[in-house]
Amino acid sequence: MPERRVIVYPPLEAGGRKVGVDDRILGTAYSLHDVAVFLEGAGLTGWDELDVADSGLIEWHEGGPEVWKR
Repeated sequence: MPERRVIVYPPLEAGGRKVGVDDRILGTAYSLHDVAVFLEGAGLTGWDELDVADSGLIEWHEGGPEVWKR
């Protein structure tokens, strides 16, 4: 199975960050937990907050896993 592309987009003005898998936006996350829930819903099972923060699979745009506000 090919590796999936996970992108956490730049922080939004109102807070939170859009999360996408491949070419689909899954929603807006406000925490690492939210990202893990979105990934689970996209079929990437077994993720928790530590996995999200440490994974090389996730592309963090304009700030890493600690940045949630602009």
